[in-house]
Formats: sequence, C-alpha cells, structure tokens
Amino acid sequence: MLNEIVENQELIAQSVRELSERLIRFNVRQWDEEQLLPPGLFKQLGDQGLMGMLVPTEYSGTGLGYREYVTAIIELARVDGAVGLSMAAHNSLCTNHILLFGNQIQKQTYLPRLATGEWLGAWGLTEPNTGSDAGNMRTVAVREGNDWVLNGAKNFITHGSSGNIAVVIARTGEPNSAHNATAFIVERGTPGFSGGRKEDKLGMRASETAEMLFQDCRIPDSQRLGDVGEGFIQALKVLDGGRISIAALSVGIAIGAYDAAIAYAKEREQFGQPIANFQGISFKLADMATDIEAARLLTYQAADLKDAGKAVTKESAMAKLFASETAVRVANEAVQIFGGYGYTKDFPVEKFYRDAKLCTIGEGTSEIQKIVIARQLLK
Repeated sequence: MLNEIVENQELIAQSVRELSERLIRFNVRQWDEEQLLPPGLFKQLGDQGLMGMLVPTEYSGTGLGYREYVTAIIELARVDGAVGLSMAAHNSLCTNHILLFGNQIQKQTYLPRLATGEWLGAWGLTEPNTGSDAGNMRTVAVREGNDWVLNGAKNFITHGSSGNIAVVIARTGEPNSAHNATAFIVERGTPGFSGGRKEDKLGMRASETAEMLFQDCRIPDSQRLGDVGEGFIQALKVLDGGRISIAALSVGIAIGAYDAAIAYAKEREQFGQPIANFQGISFKLADMATDIEAARLLTYQAADLKDAGKAVTKESAMAKLFASETAVRVANEAVQIFGGYGYTKDFPVEKFYRDAKLCTIGEGTSEIQKIVIARQLLK
C-alpha cells in the first residue's frame, strides 16, 4: 500500500512539474506585473484534475488524498506561488467546505463545476475590523421567512471579485457568543452581492485578493451550509486542512528559491571559483536545505494524519508555522546569495522573497498558530 502511495505521489509530482513548465514558467513575470491570472488557466488546471483533487469522482473530482494534494501544491508553488495560492484556496476552502458540510443537493449542484475548473471558488471569513477576532464579525445574516438577508463586507478574500461562487460565514447570533455564525453558499450574480476593492499586494500579485460586499443580499435557506450557528465550528475544521495547503505552498516557494540559489551559486564565480565553494555560501545552502526538509516532513505528516481521518489541529498548525517561517528565511537567504542581482526582477528570487511573506499571515498568522499549538498542548 505504501509503495502505491509513493508511486502515485511521484507520478503527480512529475505531471504537475511538466504542466508548470509548459503553462506557467514563462508567464510568471507578466502575470505578476499585470496582477492577473488568465481565466482560462483554471479550466486548464481543472482538465488536469487539479481543481478538485479532494473531491470524490462521483462529483467529477479526482478523488485523491491530502498527500497527493500537498505534492501538487508544492510543484505549482516552486514555479509560481500565486498559482499555487489560487489553486489551494479554491480546493481547501470553498470546495472543501461544501464537500465537508454540504447536503447532497448542494454537493451535486456545485462540486462538479468547482472540481472541473468551470467555476472558481472563494471563501469569506475575514473582515476589515475583525481579522483573527472572527467571533466579533459584523457581516450579519437575518432570517426573513424562508430567506436570509446578508449585509456586511469581507476582505482579503482570494477570488473575492472573480469567483463564481463563495462560501460566506456570517453572524447569526450576538457578537462573541457561542454558536453565533452560519455558513452560506452565495452565487455570483445574486442581487446585493458584489466584488469590492482589489488589494495591491506585496507578493502573490497574480492571485486576486479582493473585498466581497453584501447589501440586502437575499438568499434562500436552501443555500445554508449545515445547521444554524455551526458556521465558525465548520470554519475551524476547514482551516485545519487549509493550513496544510499553506504549509505546502510555503514548502514549494522555499524549494523554488533554494533551487535558484544553488544553481546560481554553482555558476557565479568570484576570485576565480564558484561562490558555492565559499563556506559562507555553502553553509547558507546547508541550512536552507535542512529547514526545507524539516518543513516538508511536517507537512506530509499532517497530510497523512488528515488522510487517516485523525485530528490534525496541532499538526497542521505546526506545519504551517514552521513551513511559512522557513519560506521567508530561505527566500531571504536566496536573495543574499544572488547579491545585487537578487534585488532585481530579472532573477526569480526577488519574487519568491515577496511571495513568501503572505504564508506567515494567510489562514492564521504565525502568532495565531502558536496559540493553536499551545492550546492543544495544554488542554
């Protein structure tokens, strides 16, 4: 069984690596400067099974596990973190929330479109004035007969403006009370639902991050995901898996920066020899490789536990914390190895450096991960 898993993982790695070189590599700088991924890219990724990796085949998904999913994200992110981020957010958040908590009609309606890349998904939890204080969210849903009326705003949402469908967590109870939030599926084009300001970001610029605005947005109760009041509990479970994907994204970015740095160190000559021969450079490379391997192992451990159906709250937080901080350290050292050239857009480490930082913030900051880990250790 283990041999089959490893073989499947290697096949996926090779397939995604070839796809990344063919479709993505030569467009990275243009997409970054334009702050846009071409819409057709997601359908191409969907045709390769990458937009519904965790979705069962009965809903047109690939029906794979987290180990294979992590492998695909790593291979995308080692070429372009923005593509890896969009693919991960689509799979782990919107699609996975419907997969985990949707009823049969909701799954049959939405999962095939999401899994094939026909539709792009968004997931709305974060708000302008709450951030990590999600229990105090101001986006509210009020029940009127058999409908719900949503009012409020979400921000820092991947595909917040371009997504065809969004899973939105809105407050349905008193602020900071127990069971005070509920999740809803909202389709683009629903009156009162619109995209707001697009963020002008440091990194991951091609992956859209935008507001979602709700003004008297009326949706039927059939669009509710799970029970009333269970939205935040659902969100925490979704984030357990989402943090594994951000860990994988971090590993991929770190590998991309490291690959560029070691190739450059072997080619760049100073004082009549490659700079890789100097201890100051070789020790950097040794530390980078060691940290990457540790991050990779933590990420795959969390993925394996998730596939086994075991609790992963602590392990996914550990993987996300260490891998994201590793990505920042490795990208920083990669720029240092390149010297002045690393500070220019003519070489790839400049973008890896910018992209890496988001991994320490998105889906829970490093500080939040430490809180999650500590609570798991002490409970």
